[in-house]
Amino acid sequence: MAKKETTRTSIDELNESLSSFEQKVENNKKYIYWITGAIVAVALIVLGYVYGIHNPNMEKAKAEIAKADLDLSLGKDSVALQEYLAVANNYSNNPANRANLNAAIILYQKGKYQEAADNIKNFDAEGTIVGPASQSLLGDCYVNLKKYDEALSAFDKAISLSKDNALYTPLFMIKKAVVYREQKNFKAEAEIYQTIKDNYPEFSASYRIDVEKYLVRAKAEAGIE
Repeated sequence: MAKKETTRTSIDELNESLSSFEQKVENNKKYIYWITGAIVAVALIVLGYVYGIHNPNMEKAKAEIAKADLDLSLGKDSVALQEYLAVANNYSNNPANRANLNAAIILYQKGKYQEAADNIKNFDAEGTIVGPASQSLLGDCYVNLKKYDEALSAFDKAISLSKDNALYTPLFMIKKAVVYREQKNFKAEAEIYQTIKDNYPEFSASYRIDVEKYLVRAKAEAGIE
């Protein structure tokens, strides 16, 4: 019997091309996302008193999501997932908002891409770091589901929310270029790499991603001189 080949997506290929720093991010997503959640939790503590006056469920929701954060930090992913989902479903406040994103992250890691996407869509994407990252993750979900048009829309939103951040915006643009390549839209792919080359000249050196190589390839396949 022939050995079944493992299905690979273009996002997998993109991740392999990232610098050693980006590879560390890819290999330690759970830890990094947990740290991100902790940062958000600190912000919630600062605002907690104000919101608590008007929302009697705030303290209870905060306590429940803190328990989920603890279980996640202890490696109890499945337990934490159910706790995050409970907070997301039972409340409509800031902890519930973050619970949607944390649940989506765990679902994505478990390969449950549609469920992850559904939770991200319930997340209010705010800020110039967590907001764009959530939409990038949504795009990754759609790529794995082969819903490429939806993936493009998600990456577009990530690019918009990142506010032309030289560190993050080009990464989201590259993910968009990868989707165009999957669709064999080499002209659109080339245009993105050209934009990165023109507007973010230090990106290639900073992340060790040879944008020029991908630009030349895309131009050749698009028949652009």
